[in-house]
Amino acid sequence: MLHYKRILLKLSGEALAGDEGYGIDAGVVDRYADEIKKSLSLGAEIALVIGGGNIFRGLSSAAANMDRVQADHMGMLATVINSLAFQDALERKGVFTRLMSAIKMEQVAEPFIRRRAIRHLEKSRVVIFGAGTGNPYFTTDTAAALRAVEIEADVIVKATRVDGVYDADPEENPEATRFTTISYLDVLRKNLRVMDLTAITLCRENRLPIVVMNMNSDGNFPRLLEGERIGTLVHQGGEQA
Repeated sequence: MLHYKRILLKLSGEALAGDEGYGIDAGVVDRYADEIKKSLSLGAEIALVIGGGNIFRGLSSAAANMDRVQADHMGMLATVINSLAFQDALERKGVFTRLMSAIKMEQVAEPFIRRRAIRHLEKSRVVIFGAGTGNPYFTTDTAAALRAVEIEADVIVKATRVDGVYDADPEENPEATRFTTISYLDVLRKNLRVMDLTAITLCRENRLPIVVMNMNSDGNFPRLLEGERIGTLVHQGGEQA
């Protein structure tokens, strides 16, 4: 029996870029698709939210002189490009998918309808949520938290290139200490940037756990779903309701 049955997997756009730092690395997308396919075979129900930072970010230097709303709309469309790439990679492996967009674009994606999304998951289809929340000023972290709550996910898995949450950047500070578990409140107090403030608050209010893990280690994702302690668990902890 799976420890986590219904999962919202949050991938950053930068993760899809691989070592290049921009664009889409087909090898990385293919490897992540393999991890998802293995997890589906265990009986998991998986939804995805993918960022767009490898293509365009609303708060990037490229958008410095742009209207914020316009820039955020460009960022939302970038997430749809990444979602289409991921959909293609999964379907080439025989995985059934549905791409649902918060912005209407019927030729390439279904509109987001909560009940329909849940039905797709129940039929073992991977559901990819594109275009963020459909509104400017909200990140894909917030979109991931919102969609996870709406589909009644058991957990949000935030895939990163490090193996959990640290008290400092482990890529800059080799003495950084990794947390095995940490509460939402401590994440906020320590400003650990697991997800943005709105996303963490939404998860806290709905008692939705977050696992931060390294998606680049083969087999990590399915092992996590089976109950192995991987990465860092962000949860209610000893907080008072």
